[in-house]
Amino acid sequence: MIAVDTNVVAYALIQGAQTALARRVWDLDPVWRLPDLWRHEYLNVLATYARRGGASLRMVTQLWVQAVQLLAGSTQPVDMPLALQLAIENKISAYDAQFVALARSLGVPLVTEDQHLRQAFPQETLSMRDFCAAR
Repeated sequence: MIAVDTNVVAYALIQGAQTALARRVWDLDPVWRLPDLWRHEYLNVLATYARRGGASLRMVTQLWVQAVQLLAGSTQPVDMPLALQLAIENKISAYDAQFVALARSLGVPLVTEDQHLRQAFPQETLSMRDFCAAR
């Protein structure tokens, strides 16, 4: 089991340079845990992708449905007071702090491509590449 950031979900489902690596993360550990917030972030990723001409409305709608089906049952409640503490103490967004708080509460690494988050929490986060290398 691992916690994953929304960017890993996006890389896994939206075809691009990081897709193979994100799917390798899934192959190595398909038990992904995310805060409910991931849906809101992923929806925004898809909207931005479509607005910038990366895909049609039909395609991003399919990507949305695919993600929701793939990750059904993967959301976990977050210790919000812990997320608030982490956000304040580490000068990160409360959104990012929810992913770290979840990983910490579950005692699992957070796989993320957010470099700022990895720098703030080097003991609790891994890049996709580092995660795959460690397995």
